[in-house]
This record gives sequence, structure tokens and C-alpha cells, in this order.
Amino acid sequence: MTQKAILLIASALGALTVMIGAFGAHALGPMLEATNRTATFETAVKYQMYHTLALLAVGLLLFRVQEPTLQIAAWCFFIGILIFSGSLYVLCLTGVTWLGAITPIGGTTLIAGWGFLFYAISKAL
Repeated sequence: MTQKAILLIASALGALTVMIGAFGAHALGPMLEATNRTATFETAVKYQMYHTLALLAVGLLLFRVQEPTLQIAAWCFFIGILIFSGSLYVLCLTGVTWLGAITPIGGTTLIAGWGFLFYAISKAL
């Protein structure tokens, strides 16, 4: 993934996170409350935003550091967002509970992203 792609994806995910959060709070609020999924939805939105910011940081760090491991961290953050937050969104909207079983895969991928970021920084700076 190129630096430009990382920054563009982070920018798009940031906007998408705000839209999803607003949609959840306003349009989906009653449904999420009725199914007791409000906290789950909020967790998905929070983790998406936190890791979107991490992805943005990786993209910005690439201006200073040309460490290939940063690319792996970026992929981990992006894929982790898709799996972790995506599975929680689908769970909230559909009630398909088996999707909760793949959420930890996304969480593990996000943790790996932080590990690769740590490694890249320790190696390059």
C-alpha cells in the first residue's frame, strides 16, 4: 500500500466513521436500543476511529521513515477495522450472532498492527 493510498484510506475511513456514528445515533438509535446493541455499535465506531487515526499516523510517519514494516502495520489496521468493526456493525444490524466469533480475529489483527508499528519505529528511529 503506498503512502498516498494509506492517507486516502484513512481520510475516507475518518469521514465514514463520523457518518456511521451519526447514522447509528439518529436513524438506528431506537432499533439498537430495542435489541440491546447500542454499546456494541458504539464499540465498533470507537475502534474504527481509533484505528483510522493510527492508520493516518502511519501514513504521516512515512514522510519521515521508509521502513517496510510500516506497510504491514497499515494493512493490519485497515483489515482489522474491516473485520472488527465490520463484524460488529453486521451483528448490530442483522442479529446474526455467529459474526461475533470473527470479531476477535479483527481485534488480533489490530493488535498486530500496533506490534508492527512498534517494531518499525524501534528499527527506524
